[in-house]
Amino acid sequence: MDFLQAIILGIIEGITEFLPISSTGHLILVSNLLRIEQTEFVKTFEISIQSGTILSVIFLYRRTIIRDFEMIKRVLIAFIPTAIIGFTLYKFIKQYLIGNSGVVLLSLFLGGIVLILVELLIRSKKPAKGEARLRRQESRIKNGQWSVVSGQLSYERAFVVGLFQSISMIPGISRAAATIIGGLIVGLPRKTAVEFSFLLAIPTMLAATALDLKEVNILHLTSYQLTTLTAGFITSFIVALIAIKWLVKYIQNHNFIAFGIYRIILSIIYFLVFLG
Repeated sequence: MDFLQAIILGIIEGITEFLPISSTGHLILVSNLLRIEQTEFVKTFEISIQSGTILSVIFLYRRTIIRDFEMIKRVLIAFIPTAIIGFTLYKFIKQYLIGNSGVVLLSLFLGGIVLILVELLIRSKKPAKGEARLRRQESRIKNGQWSVVSGQLSYERAFVVGLFQSISMIPGISRAAATIIGGLIVGLPRKTAVEFSFLLAIPTMLAATALDLKEVNILHLTSYQLTTLTAGFITSFIVALIAIKWLVKYIQNHNFIAFGIYRIILSIIYFLVFLG
């Protein structure tokens, strides 16, 4: 991997990690396009850029993390299904699913269809009074201030969102898409579902990073490799900050159908051009 490739992958990770389009899927597809071999250093690099995106969420939502213990409890409850299933199936997923372009493309395609269908289903339903009130409350809450909304996000709803997140261990599903869809299905407003997805990413990605780090030996890295890791980390951090702020603003006036269409088109084009 050269320096330019590191910057490109850092940008891809920063953009896609928190959008419902699958960061893992995009990294696998882009790595194939750039002909980047899956070496031990590339695995270490992927951990580095993922760490950059985790830090971006911690930085943006630091007030919530420090002050809102009620919301943190809901995040931890939502993390339980992924922790159990992920720890149990970690080796299987790493060995048979990660890096499989066919699995990624199928997940992208089906995930796009589900995203569109959920949006159409929500559009056809008239919100209940409680949900309408929650949406009005949400519109008055600034980014990172959860004191009002956390009371509406029950432990049961949080756990169900966590169950949806566990599905995203399949490459191409998208952790963001799974948690957002789960949030919408249990009746959360889009902004609440999106920001809860951001917060839930912290323990989830930290746990995944911790598991991956067991296979990494940083002491054997060269100075050039360390520089490449740093560049990827900084790039993913900055780009993720921009992507998170953009998505929070975007969903105030838009739904997720465009992301579903993008997933379907991307999977079809990649299949026809590179695998067909």
